[in-house]
Amino acid sequence: MARYLVFDVNETLLDVAALDPFFERLFGDARTRLEWFLTLEENWLTATIIDRYQPFGELAQGALIMTGQRRGIDVTEDQQQELVEGLKTLPPHADVLQALQSLHDHGLHLTALTNGSLDTAKQQLQSAGLMECFDAIMAVEEVKRYKPAPEPYRMVAERLGVSMSDMMLVAAHAWDIAGAASAGCQTAFVSRPGKVLNPVGIQPNLQGNGMQEVAERILARQS
Repeated sequence: MARYLVFDVNETLLDVAALDPFFERLFGDARTRLEWFLTLEENWLTATIIDRYQPFGELAQGALIMTGQRRGIDVTEDQQQELVEGLKTLPPHADVLQALQSLHDHGLHLTALTNGSLDTAKQQLQSAGLMECFDAIMAVEEVKRYKPAPEPYRMVAERLGVSMSDMMLVAAHAWDIAGAASAGCQTAFVSRPGKVLNPVGIQPNLQGNGMQEVAERILARQS
């Protein structure tokens, strides 16, 4: 069983729903956050496919402008910056801290791997009180290719000096599971509101209803 665990950050560890009040104020409907995030995913997938890397913050702001354009709303620079700052202080999901501490206490190596910038990831994890749980924090900006491209997962393995099969990606996104598995990693899917697996896609090695259940199943496979 893999002893090197690699965690996605946004939505898997941190609760992006905390941005709902911002979207409610801006668009009159908190549900536009979901549209914005899907647009952001579309933007980074496109950037990766056409091999034209752009920083995560720029893509996030671009997705916000696009969301506004669909509704005839001009998004100001101040509002774009408010979103960027909001991303830096997202709270953790309620089940995260205890689960990470348990995994760390059992001697597993924990790495955070984000599609965001490294500086932002450090601010996020520090703000969320999760920094001490991780042995390493890494970001895709180093290889300028977004997950689910193989390069970010390979970067982690190279930096840690382990084989891909020694790592397990833990994520709440089907696309992240597919990318890591295709690169040779083991995978664990964390069920979060609105996040489901692709029934005709690559399936994870294990899954659970929340981070605590996933952690318990990881530890059960260690014995």
